[in-house]
Amino acid sequence: MGEDGPVTSAPQRPDGPAPTPRLIATDLDGTLLRDDKSVSDRTVAALAAAEEAGIEVFFVTGRPARWMDVVAEHVHGHGLAICANGAAVVDLHAGREFVQVRELPRPDALAIVHALRAAAPGSSFAVELTTGIHYEPAYPPFYQDPGATVATAEKLLYADPDTTAAPVLKLLAHHPELSPDAFLTLARSAAGEFGSITRSSPTALLEISGLGVSKASTLERCCAERGISSAEVVAFGDMPNDVEMLTWAGTSYAMGNAHPAVIAAASGRTVANNEDGVALVIEQILADLAHRPH
Repeated sequence: MGEDGPVTSAPQRPDGPAPTPRLIATDLDGTLLRDDKSVSDRTVAALAAAEEAGIEVFFVTGRPARWMDVVAEHVHGHGLAICANGAAVVDLHAGREFVQVRELPRPDALAIVHALRAAAPGSSFAVELTTGIHYEPAYPPFYQDPGATVATAEKLLYADPDTTAAPVLKLLAHHPELSPDAFLTLARSAAGEFGSITRSSPTALLEISGLGVSKASTLERCCAERGISSAEVVAFGDMPNDVEMLTWAGTSYAMGNAHPAVIAAASGRTVANNEDGVALVIEQILADLAHRPH
C-alpha cells in the first residue's frame, strides 16, 4: 500500500476533453499489481483489450529486468518495458534483453556514496548492474539474489581501467533510522548534483539513477520513436518515482493508495491497486472510444 487514505469511489477524471489515447504507461508495484504481486484477471483482460483497440501499453517500473516475469506474458505487440526507473528498456519477448541502457557513471555513483556517508551516517548501499545486484554487508539482504557479491560500495564500484565493467543502472541507499521522505530530501540536497534520486519503497530506501534519467525521460524517448505526444499518453502511478511521469503525461492517475506527492502531480485519481484501479480507467477509456462517432 501507499501512504495516503484509500479511494474507493469511482475515478476522478481530469477536466476537459482528452485526446484519443495512443499509449498507456503504468507502474507495477502498488499500481498495476495487487499487494500480493499478482495481476488480476480483470487487469489482464483490460490490458489485452487496450492493445486490441490499438493503444500501446508500456510497463514503466523501478524493478530490474530480472523481476519482470510477473508481467512478461501480458505485454503485447512491441514487447518492451521500461525498467530500473528509466535506466533500461528491455524486450520481454526476447528473454528480457536490454534494448537501451542509460547508465549511472561510476565516478558519479562514488561521489553520491561519499556525499551520503557524510550527510547521513549509517547509510548502506547496493549497486544494481545490468548483470545483477551486489551490496554492502549492512544493506538489507536481497534473498532473491543469493549470488550477489557482498563488499563495500567503493569496491563494488571500482572499475579496473583495463577491463570492461558492466553498466551501473541504479545505486540504492538504505538508512535504518531516517523516515523515507526525510532521507529523500536530505539525499537530494547532499548529492542531487550527481544523480537523479527518488524512492518507491515504504522504507528509507532510495533509488539513484544517472542525471536526467527517470521513468518520464525514457518514456518520452520511447514515445518520440513512435510519433506519440505527451498529450496522447495516459499514465498511472503511486509513489515518488512516478511523479515526473505523471507530470509529463497528458492524462495521469494517482492510485487510491498513492503517496501525497503523486496525488498532487496527477491530473486524475482512481481507486487502489487492490481494487483494479488501472483496469477500471482502461475500461472507461475503451467505453468512451466505443461511443465516439467514427
